[in-house]
Amino acid sequence: MSLDELNALSETEAYQWFKSCCESTTWSTFMAQSRPFTSLEQIKKIATEKWPSLTEEDYLEAFKAHPMIGDIKTLEAKYANTSGLAEQEQASAIGADPKVLQELHRLNHLYLEKNHFIFIICATGQSAEAMLAAIKERIHNDTKTEIALAAQQQLKIALIRIDKGLTA
Repeated sequence: MSLDELNALSETEAYQWFKSCCESTTWSTFMAQSRPFTSLEQIKKIATEKWPSLTEEDYLEAFKAHPMIGDIKTLEAKYANTSGLAEQEQASAIGADPKVLQELHRLNHLYLEKNHFIFIICATGQSAEAMLAAIKERIHNDTKTEIALAAQQQLKIALIRIDKGLTA
């Protein structure tokens, strides 16, 4: 979609488009109502400026839309060396160790049990080993700290999705 096409959408359509970037109702509504935009940079600036004003509930709503990084079959598929993966992901995922995937699975379930939301990380371009290191580092944090860290990761994901969703 082009910037002009995004600006021309109805508010409902724009809301749905932003909702595909991030499932927070509050954020998506705000972004749809902030049009028209003059550039991709302006969209990302507004998105980033709005983000800290969201509530914990808004963040948790966004987190719920993500699949858990921890289902062994999903992880094996994600890290398989197939032609369907993006070049960057292929480079970081070749030869993912099954033991790493099993440990990710185990820790993701512990994380969910502890925090009552799934482990959120911007996985774009990250290896299974890097994600395992991240969850090992974060699993001992208290839930409030984890909501803040996960929210930072969620914003990164939303900005990547905006980038991917808009063409020049």
